[in-house]
Amino acid sequence: MSDSKQYSLSPAGEQFPLPEPEDYAVEMTRLEAAASAARAEGKEVVVVMGVGFVGAVMAAIVADAVDRTTGQPAKFVIGCQRPSTRSFWKIPLLNRGEAPMKAEDLEVAPMIARCVKEKKTLTATYNSECLRLADCVVVDVQCDYLKSDLGNLATGAVDMAALEATIKTIGERISSHCLVLIETTVAPGTTEFVAFPILKREFVKRGLAADPLLAHSYERVMPGRDYVASIRDFWRVCSGCTPEARARVETFLSEVLNTEQFPLTVMDRPIESETAKIVENSYRATILAFLDEWSLFAERNGVDLTKVIKAIKIRPTHSNMIFPGPGIGGYCLPKDGGLGRWAYKHILGFEDDIFKITSLAIDINDKRALHVAELTRDALRNMGKPLYAAPILMCGASYREDVGDTRYSGSELVVRKLTEMGAEMRVHDPYVDHWYELENQDTYPASGHSWARFFRNQEGLAQIRVGKDLAASLRGVAAVILAVRHAPYLELDPEAVVREAGWPIAVIDCFGILSDEKIQRYFELGCEVKALGRGHVQRIKEAVRSARLRESGG
Repeated sequence: MSDSKQYSLSPAGEQFPLPEPEDYAVEMTRLEAAASAARAEGKEVVVVMGVGFVGAVMAAIVADAVDRTTGQPAKFVIGCQRPSTRSFWKIPLLNRGEAPMKAEDLEVAPMIARCVKEKKTLTATYNSECLRLADCVVVDVQCDYLKSDLGNLATGAVDMAALEATIKTIGERISSHCLVLIETTVAPGTTEFVAFPILKREFVKRGLAADPLLAHSYERVMPGRDYVASIRDFWRVCSGCTPEARARVETFLSEVLNTEQFPLTVMDRPIESETAKIVENSYRATILAFLDEWSLFAERNGVDLTKVIKAIKIRPTHSNMIFPGPGIGGYCLPKDGGLGRWAYKHILGFEDDIFKITSLAIDINDKRALHVAELTRDALRNMGKPLYAAPILMCGASYREDVGDTRYSGSELVVRKLTEMGAEMRVHDPYVDHWYELENQDTYPASGHSWARFFRNQEGLAQIRVGKDLAASLRGVAAVILAVRHAPYLELDPEAVVREAGWPIAVIDCFGILSDEKIQRYFELGCEVKALGRGHVQRIKEAVRSARLRESGG
């Protein structure tokens, strides 16, 4: 073994040695034998490029699919991930039948285990030569939008390097009859004007006269308890670069997804499918940004915006209105509009700036979390306490209730801003085991891309660990920020919180978590309460103060 042997470390701390050059031929022999056996049983061979958040579950769903007539497994799936120190660990985990991500959906782990161990329809590899075996390739490689400034989308750019490299690798290896399906959310025009020419160029180099069979169908993955259903049992939009590709992708998706209950929407061109995803998420981001200004209005004028929204949602046309919380997180909404803006200039070649609302919405959402730091400061000031050196507990690291996904979480910006202001931060989350955006901020999500670069005094955040014992996390804090509507936080009792803290504290409600009765009780216990979009809190405070004066005869 070489002294320079490299390892990939799993989230659980297990080390896996990266493959040596001599391992590749042995691995390919294994894959060829498995693919040959699968074809002998009438199965189609599908390679999924990228077994991350989307790809791993998509691979399992395809591997779990059965022939509608015979009820027998219809696909043999090879999940392919490059052998980097950051992500190689996913391959041995999948080959043991273990999910490479934590999922609240109880269907994920058994499905992966079943396909690997029982049905033998799923395997994973680091060897991209497996593409030579494919009848279909599903591309789930990340295409990110990198922001150069916080709150200024216009200065950012799309990072297509990994996607372009993957498409080139595919073009060098696949057969001419192989369908390539891009499932990644991409900048509009990518499939037709970037990926197709790359594939065609590689085909020409290999002497293949046929046009590549290239299609696009974006995922609508939603983390949480419906993780699998958001892929398998949900509506899909698709299209192909050629009529044959369009027909092939319709057939493939109909074989592996529940298209009987959730029919496909087939577009004429991939740019329409790509645009649908960007508009879909930009619309959502815009509605949330629109509510930011009304949240401030409500705070300053004694209005509870959560009640206003509840009243409006009775009207069916407005039933999807939601309170924006402490910033807009998740992988898609904070950046997808940027893909459209960037594509308009850099792929499609236009120079004018037409993206006013889409860009402004993302800029507003990016900075909403910073207001939470202001509320925390003000609550402590009202109690006569400085924020500097104050122990503050962040309750909720994830971006969404009852899930463990921390990607672009508004809570991260709150923690970073308060740290910059001198607070001593603690974190509790019942669903998050590791907050890698903090723990590995020098390299995660990639070197130089951490939000730490937008703030000062961030070095110590790498030492933060997510607490699981809420009572211990509360001990001695000056303030608690209720950032996410996790079920345990909805049940918190004010007396218990104050008792564990050891004294009255500042409580900041970011997401309509506290009922009016609980807000009142916190005030009665000597606490200070602030809340995003809930200006009526001051009215409750005055009512408690008046009641005390009456009781004292004042």
